[in-house]
Amino acid sequence: MKHLLKHIALLLLLYLQSSSAKDASSIAEYRLDEHTVYAIPVSRSRVTTISFPGPISAIDAANVTSDPKVPGLFQIAHTKGSYFLSVRALVERAMTNMNIRWNKKTYVIELVESPSPFYSVIFQYDTDADIRPASARVTPSRLLALLDKAKAYPLLKEYHANAVDQVEYVNFSRNPRVLDYRDYEVQLDEVFRFNPEDTLIFRILLRNKTDQSIQYRPDGFSLRVGERTYPQSISDASGIIPPKGQAPAYFAVTGTPNGGRNDLSLKNDFTVLLDRVETNTVPLQTVQPESKPSE
Repeated sequence: MKHLLKHIALLLLLYLQSSSAKDASSIAEYRLDEHTVYAIPVSRSRVTTISFPGPISAIDAANVTSDPKVPGLFQIAHTKGSYFLSVRALVERAMTNMNIRWNKKTYVIELVESPSPFYSVIFQYDTDADIRPASARVTPSRLLALLDKAKAYPLLKEYHANAVDQVEYVNFSRNPRVLDYRDYEVQLDEVFRFNPEDTLIFRILLRNKTDQSIQYRPDGFSLRVGERTYPQSISDASGIIPPKGQAPAYFAVTGTPNGGRNDLSLKNDFTVLLDRVETNTVPLQTVQPESKPSE
């Protein structure tokens, strides 16, 4: 009886070792190199997920479809801005190439239908510093150009889409975010992210709820995200909110106060702060904003 139990235990151990080896062989990990062609085996009955260190900016492929109703050799699924894509083969012995654009470089992948596919393929760099997108040198003139691009975004999007194809954008018109500071409000209208420059540009609307003008420093905007505060890098604002009136303004945040990247997502809960100017008619008050739906 003991001999039988030992035999069963040995068989179970061999099975688990075989299963673990199979799982390990189904997961591949590569260091990114734009001069290498990566051959990835893909199954017709399994899904292969290919992951990158950051958001994929573009995918070019031949004989690949994202619609099951459209013929192709491979079916791909990818959401714009996500770090990964999923693919499976549709035809036996199919083969094609797929070029993925990431961090201003193109990486070549060769998809091959195979009975022994990879389930997961992970592309990465050796260090965190390499993973970060290359930052463009941000000069005052460059910031002015980004501000102009944000102002002209609707026209550029319609007539010159390639000029803004890598700009991340959120419009709050359907669900405005309003920060209430008692005697005035700050409404977030639009947010743009220029990733190479690590710069966010905000279009806001300042609304005065009093009968007196409210003055503020036009170069004194700052942004709070969680416990961190980021000073502005450039702005376009009048410095005054008329009585019972409103005034639009733009301001930008670039990097972090210590010179690093902020890599702020547009999904963050943003709080905009003004640097009020004390006058004889409007005393300065330090208040915390209260978010409320726009009327």
